[in-house]
Amino acid sequence: MFLTISTSGSPERPATDLGFLLHKHPDKAQTFSTAHGIAHVLYPEASVERCTAALLLEIDPVALVRRGKGKGKGRGGAPDAALARYVNDRPYAASSLLAVALSTVFKSALRGVCNALPERAAEPLPLRIEIPAVPAHGGADLVRDLFGPLGWARVDVRPVPLDETFPAWGDSRYVQLVLEGELRLADALRQLYVLLPVLDDAKHYWVAPDEVEKLLRAGEGWLADHPERGLITSRYLSRRWGLTREATERLELVRLAEADDIGVEAIDNAVEDPGPEPEEEANGTPAAPGALPAPATSVASVVPVAPAALTVPDTPAAAPAAPAGKAVSLAERRRAAILAALREAGAATVLDLGCGQGQLVQALLKEARFTKVVGVDVSVRALTVAARRLRVERMSERQASRVTLTQGSLTYTDKRLKGYDAAVLSEVIEHLDLPRLPALEYAVFGTARPATVVVTTPNVEFNVRWETLPAGHVRHRDHRFEWTRAEFRAWADAVAGRHGYTVRYVPVGPDDPEVGPPTQMAVFSTATTTAPATATAPSIGTVTPPTAPTRNTPSTPTAPPAPKEDKAA
Repeated sequence: MFLTISTSGSPERPATDLGFLLHKHPDKAQTFSTAHGIAHVLYPEASVERCTAALLLEIDPVALVRRGKGKGKGRGGAPDAALARYVNDRPYAASSLLAVALSTVFKSALRGVCNALPERAAEPLPLRIEIPAVPAHGGADLVRDLFGPLGWARVDVRPVPLDETFPAWGDSRYVQLVLEGELRLADALRQLYVLLPVLDDAKHYWVAPDEVEKLLRAGEGWLADHPERGLITSRYLSRRWGLTREATERLELVRLAEADDIGVEAIDNAVEDPGPEPEEEANGTPAAPGALPAPATSVASVVPVAPAALTVPDTPAAAPAAPAGKAVSLAERRRAAILAALREAGAATVLDLGCGQGQLVQALLKEARFTKVVGVDVSVRALTVAARRLRVERMSERQASRVTLTQGSLTYTDKRLKGYDAAVLSEVIEHLDLPRLPALEYAVFGTARPATVVVTTPNVEFNVRWETLPAGHVRHRDHRFEWTRAEFRAWADAVAGRHGYTVRYVPVGPDDPEVGPPTQMAVFSTATTTAPATATAPSIGTVTPPTAPTRNTPSTPTAPPAPKEDKAA
């Protein structure tokens, strides 16, 4: 099997620079040993105007059988080698064998490293890549679908006939592939490294967990946004479900980070314990909060813990009963108010948007009235913690059918969130930058449109009651803002008006006559109380990666002014 890489040039930028980029001298024919044969690099032509490098891989069938012993069965094996151990297409068709040879022989070129001509390595080149025999499981259309979105000006795919003498026999599963366009050489090589095994739909070696890192490195800059990302990931990892899920989740984080022009670590940072929130004593008076909470994690890192009693609208929410001498935390009071609002609304299917580590989901599952609970968070690590907390793997089939944990960003529209009775945003909005609130508003109220939406957020006026909270500081270091009651109502009233909801307000915790309650809650309701159509959700009882949501572009919603209180440095 072989492939050729060609480029054109001029006296100022000679085509023979290709030799520098590949780290292989055009005047020499070089040989390299691989695990399954010998790789040769030679230049059929090398001039100022045009230069072509050829990689020829000679496969040793005996070595392939010996080293691949036992790999022809099960996931990760090469099925052709299992069916015909010594006579097969491996020496002739481009496969994972050629991909491994690419990474071995052109290792520095794959990384885009060229000390001699760094500027040439960093810029696109006019490239032509030819591979005479590519096994295409999925046909010529799949080859075009894989390479078409990657910047190639021409993707020429020609099926190879079974026998030219007998046209009636039709075409084989192999194609001749020609790629032409201006790309960085490193990008082109990385694409081939990933997509050749994908098209072959087989690997000659066992797919271990480190293959995820290899895929992410080779797919950097193009795989996260590829329309066929799911197929590429699944086939490259030989359909190993656990590895495919891990890769898909990490790629989704990359895609979201690139869309918002921030680092991945700024999104997937929800593993630290947020620490205790300022609490209240059982009699309702503020207790000393102690040390300030640790830096936050998820947008919903502080979520309530236990179910509680009903509450009367527009009156302080009743706290759950507590053992004598034990304080009832603000989180528990907030949970009481949320559950009461959901019960009053008659909700059966509930979205916990920004579910964090799953405490609210856990409480909802304790009540049989909630037949479907979906937790959504952008952080993979938070969802992993939530799954562990809920013991999803040990749930009965009936219980597992009620819960789904899925990754998603609340500032993007997502068709999976449509059709639910209610959605909860518990201590979420204050973790977003103010300019991002219109996007969240559009995604939840404009697109998902549950019949009931419950939103809780801190009341900044109450902060003066926390004796150990420095003046002008917010309660949590990840809070981007904290609103007064007037500011929160101004935002909620505007949202309700724009999207056809009514809204009422419920104080959570002791309602101080001067500064109000520690937490303020808004309950949005549509004009009709009829439950929405049956909700549809991703795979049941599992942590699932999202489909690529659509970036919302609302034109009218605007964020309210920032709170007047000074923020923490």
